[in-house]
Formats: sequence, structure tokens, C-alpha cells
Amino acid sequence: MTPVESYIATTPAEMHAKLNALRTTILTVLPDAEEQLKYQMPTFYWHENVMHFALFKQHIGLYPTPSGVTAFAAELTDYKTSKGAIQLPLTAPLPLDLVRRITEFRKQEIITKYQL
Repeated sequence: MTPVESYIATTPAEMHAKLNALRTTILTVLPDAEEQLKYQMPTFYWHENVMHFALFKQHIGLYPTPSGVTAFAAELTDYKTSKGAIQLPLTAPLPLDLVRRITEFRKQEIITKYQL
């Protein structure tokens, strides 16, 4: 079991489907990412931290770094955001296509940064 799978297993059962869908979406873009726990949050590491997420009482926090939030600001107007975080309300469907595109953006940033 990966650290992310272990994290999901500790959450309420009714959240497993959403959290697993989020994990699967990220891993579809980053199949070689190492799944870790950093800052007590599921983390996807590929040459550097690419994305974190965490379950809270009213939302799932998605942490794609400040650049991931800024690049998609026009599409994030329905969500509460801060410098490097997006709050995905538990009462709404997950925007998995948007998560996939943000993850692809972060992957491309890393490819460019490390000249991969």
C-alpha cells in the first residue's frame, strides 16, 4: 500500500471514492510519480513536489503550487483559492478534468525546469 492509499484508508469511507478519483486522475498524468506523505498530506513527487491534497471537514484542499493556481485562475472563480491552494467543496462533484489539466501544466513546468 502506498502512503497515499494509506492516507485515504484513514478517511471516512464515504470520502474514499472522491479521494481515489483524485489520486487516479493525478497518476494518469504522472504515472511515474512517487506517492509520499509530506506535511501530513498525500504528495505526488516527480523531480519535485508536483501536487498535494488533503481532506478537510468541508472541502478537499488541492495544492498545485502558486503557479498551478495562477495559470488556471479564470477557471477557478467558482472555488475558494489562495496563493497555492484550491478548495474543492465536498458538496460538489470533483472537477477532474480541471485537476488533470492543472497536473499536466505542473508536469510541463517540471519538464521545462529540469530540461527533461
